[in-house]
Amino acid sequence: MSPFLLTRTLPVDATDAALRADVLHGLTRRPKTLPPKWFYDAHGSDLFEEITRLPEYYPTRAEREILIDRAEEIARASGALTLVELGSGSSEKTRHLLDALPALHSYVPVDVSESALRGAAEALLAQRPGLSVHALIADFTGSLQLPDTPGPRLVAFLGGTIGNLLPEERSTFLRSVRSLLSPGDALLLGTDLVKEEKVLVDAYDDAAGVTAEFDKNVLSVVNRELGADFDPADFDHVARWDPEQEWVEMRLRAREPLTVKIPALDLVVSFGAGEELRTEVSAKFRKEGVKAELAASGLRMDHWWTDSAGRFALSLSTAA
Repeated sequence: MSPFLLTRTLPVDATDAALRADVLHGLTRRPKTLPPKWFYDAHGSDLFEEITRLPEYYPTRAEREILIDRAEEIARASGALTLVELGSGSSEKTRHLLDALPALHSYVPVDVSESALRGAAEALLAQRPGLSVHALIADFTGSLQLPDTPGPRLVAFLGGTIGNLLPEERSTFLRSVRSLLSPGDALLLGTDLVKEEKVLVDAYDDAAGVTAEFDKNVLSVVNRELGADFDPADFDHVARWDPEQEWVEMRLRAREPLTVKIPALDLVVSFGAGEELRTEVSAKFRKEGVKAELAASGLRMDHWWTDSAGRFALSLSTAA
């Protein structure tokens, strides 16, 4: 079996330090915010997997449809010998690309979770025992240094996760990706598209209440890791479409005035009745906007594919 290598580029205590910094910054500003990455402890990851199977949540199915229908075309266009996946998680969707890349030499999954990386590598190596897997424990929004693997390389950022970044964060991220690309390398980017407001809002506020539980899980994470005394029952899950920014916002709205203690930060946070804590922004895109953002970061969009209903897109770009 080909080797499995694991490289840690994050300090062991980096996650704790980042959580402390995000909570202190986000809960002492107005409006209050917390980054969506803190949804994803083990329970939150399980909840998100459940969300992807809900009838209202179309992005996962739409992206999978494109990958199944276009994987061979993507493989031909990229000619990749190395596949780099940012925010790889379980690497489930990656298998459609692997099937279309029989000559692939190396797979480089990048994630903050060591357990997710090990689990994904084990599953992939069982399927492709000749594949070399070099996993990176890293924050893909930071500065990355990729291992020495054969080119061309295909860097994949799937799931519409780029929509969780604010415009200035997207610009920084895309410039960072551009700096990783050598001549012949390419970026495969997943973007959710602008569509009817009801379809968008329902995807983030399902009838079964799974997304509401997922949204409130960020409070449970802060409670467990920082000793806070949030009661998730004190908050209502809210999802709304912002037509000016063209993004969906998820928020937690305090049902009544309350005070939360966070001992690890020596912090007391007050909420007024109806005050909202923003937990996620999920931007939706149009083709010309994606093309322009890529171009501003030194990337040229060469291919654009959508699912049959035009709900989601994958684009393939190279260094301009």
